[in-house]
Amino acid sequence: MPLEHLSPAVQNIIASVRLRHPDGHLRYAGAVTPDETYLLMQESGVKLIDVRSRAEWEWVGRIAGSHLVPWSHFTESGLVRNERFVDELKAVAAPDDVLLMLCRSSKRSKPAAEAAVAAGFANTFDILEGFEGDPDPEGRRNTVDGWRFRGLPWRLEM
Repeated sequence: MPLEHLSPAVQNIIASVRLRHPDGHLRYAGAVTPDETYLLMQESGVKLIDVRSRAEWEWVGRIAGSHLVPWSHFTESGLVRNERFVDELKAVAAPDDVLLMLCRSSKRSKPAAEAAVAAGFANTFDILEGFEGDPDPEGRRNTVDGWRFRGLPWRLEM
């Protein structure tokens, strides 16, 4: 859905996000906080794209209404880039949709957002902090920042 058809509240959030990055060095539309993401997701034409692996999505938890489009897959030799990422993205989103990219800690979602923009999805944003956030000094996640740490809704389905 084109940005001009979104509600004024969503347009205001997107405008403020773009102002955070006035230098234009990002290769995607901007970065949103988990709280902004939750507000944006209430609007049709805004899609949360979860770029974690299927194993993470199924065993760690997911956000209702999100679309799983893995940026990479686990293999015997480690994580391998999903060469079908753009094709899989095109199957769940239109080029004029607002896309919000989510991973565990906002590391994979940045290159995924860049790839989406390069493929014609101009309104693609990275979700800061990710689903589980950064590790604390003991290496545990969900204790410093991230979607789950902020108490936003999610579910575990196995």
